[in-house]
Amino acid sequence: MKEPTHCADTGDDRDPYQWDTREDCEVRQILDRIADKWSLLVIALLDRRTLRFTELRREIDGISQRMLTVTLRQLERDGLVRRTVYPVVPPRVDYALTPLGETLHETIQALVSWTELHQDEVAKARAEYDLRADAERDLVTGAR
Repeated sequence: MKEPTHCADTGDDRDPYQWDTREDCEVRQILDRIADKWSLLVIALLDRRTLRFTELRREIDGISQRMLTVTLRQLERDGLVRRTVYPVVPPRVDYALTPLGETLHETIQALVSWTELHQDEVAKARAEYDLRADAERDLVTGAR
């Protein structure tokens, strides 16, 4: 398997093109992982608590068993989630954020806070866009 390559330094220049679009770019791979909706939900649910697989699955509406398994494995591989297996019958497996995962949760919480603060503005912008799009479509089709 080909190892990912380190890509451009992210520095402070805020250039969006610094995030290399090549598939083998580690920065791109990490951003793809942490921006995934299932990963975000798992990280949010594991904030300051440990959960079992079944508890996570119950809490995440719409996730399949396979997708949760894949998501947890990827987060564990990336060092964001710790998996602990207890030698009991039936086997017990707990999941928790690692210290690295906890730092990511802080960033996710900032995004959630921004969303809560600006949700009315986003809803207004969407409604205005939809009205413009409907008017343009009516103009093109000749509808009234």
